[in-house]
Amino acid sequence: MTLFEAIIFGIVQGITEFLPISSTAHIVITQLIFGYTFPGLSFEIFLHLASVLAVMIYFWRDLLNVITGFFKYIAKRNREDRTQFFFGIYILIATAITGVLGKLLTDVTADSIKTPPFIAGALVVTGLSLIFIERFHRVGNKTEDTMTFWDSIIVGLGQTLAVIPGISRSGATLVVALLAGLNRDTAVRYSFLLAIPVILGSTVLALDDFSMTMVDYIGPFNLFISFIVTFVFSLIGIIWLINFLKQSKLIYFAIYCFILAILVYTFIDPSTVMDVG
Repeated sequence: MTLFEAIIFGIVQGITEFLPISSTAHIVITQLIFGYTFPGLSFEIFLHLASVLAVMIYFWRDLLNVITGFFKYIAKRNREDRTQFFFGIYILIATAITGVLGKLLTDVTADSIKTPPFIAGALVVTGLSLIFIERFHRVGNKTEDTMTFWDSIIVGLGQTLAVIPGISRSGATLVVALLAGLNRDTAVRYSFLLAIPVILGSTVLALDDFSMTMVDYIGPFNLFISFIVTFVFSLIGIIWLINFLKQSKLIYFAIYCFILAILVYTFIDPSTVMDVG
């Protein structure tokens, strides 16, 4: 891998991880374009760690409040910590559902969902979901105080669909959270904080894929640069998405998904997917 390609992978992963346009689809597409076969999922998971570091730094106050409130409520049962305790529970519930069902779905579908036609179709589904939630659904008023276990279950099920390349994790969690009646601010915070245990959990499950083979294949310096680039562009993506959501502009991401779906279906040769791991 050249330094230029390492930078491109970092930009693609960073800018698309938290935008509702499917980072997995973009990584697969980039692999197809460059003709790479990575050992297992180690490189993709490695870049995801840079993204999760970015969200942890950006939302460090929210993360600290949830963690401290969670354990303080267990220890002292103070009423003021109850909301953060249950918000932490809701994060764990959605994460557990995603972890179990996501693993089952991945084992069943395997590489069959990484074909260009399938990715294009999934991107269309993402785009249609964004249009629906933006134009035809009235935003609810549930906050962290009024969320329920059922809300976390619904979001966990929606997040599970993100194992399909073309279905955005951030998009899926935002859409189902808004459908469940959460207000926009709570849905955004919930979506971002959910990314932390999901990505860290995926990293633990993929530890067997990490080896010197991956380091030798890509190059230590290229790995370092791609990590830094991913981190920087993940921060940009987080700030960009939050600003867009304040202006109710999910429609633009939907249009992008439709255009990308057309390009993927038209110009990427399905036979090349056989050479991509």
